[in-house]
Amino acid sequence: MNVARHSAFGKGAAEIVLSAGVWIKKKRSEIEESMWLSHKPWIPRPMLSVHVRMGDKACEIRVAPLEEYMRLADRIRERFPKLNRIWLSTEMKEVVDISKEYGQWRFYYVEVARQVGNNLMAEYEASLEREMSTNYPLVKFLMASEADFFIGALGSTWCFLIDAMRNTGGKLMSGFLSVNKDRFW
Repeated sequence: MNVARHSAFGKGAAEIVLSAGVWIKKKRSEIEESMWLSHKPWIPRPMLSVHVRMGDKACEIRVAPLEEYMRLADRIRERFPKLNRIWLSTEMKEVVDISKEYGQWRFYYVEVARQVGNNLMAEYEASLEREMSTNYPLVKFLMASEADFFIGALGSTWCFLIDAMRNTGGKLMSGFLSVNKDRFW
């Protein structure tokens, strides 16, 4: 997770730290020590998580192109004008390629080989090899659950898990927008 987070946000975090100037070193109080022990990993805020599922999922639910997700992202940004960052979670190379057309948004994602075409998910995961096929989904899941907003697809088990993790993490009221309204959990 640290590798993915640092490659996505490390430069921005370093710029913020360096812009602070000279730090005055002082001893931290007991309450400060306690607070920093439970400090979560830093990500830039506000952050929208978008999980775009395509490929073989089309046999179970209606899959939507990135454009539909982006329409919902624009609706969120109408309410939160400073929102311009998206944590993009997808297995499809096509989705990452299309995301580059949205210059008004800054996309973050894990650099990993992606699916091309409609291969089975099992074949894709096998192509990543064991360590990557285990770590990559976990990183996507944790980063998505940390985001301030979430757009996914009802009927997707992965989106259900992300939404459940967000709810248990205190983001119950931050909402979940779905590209397909015809499904329920």
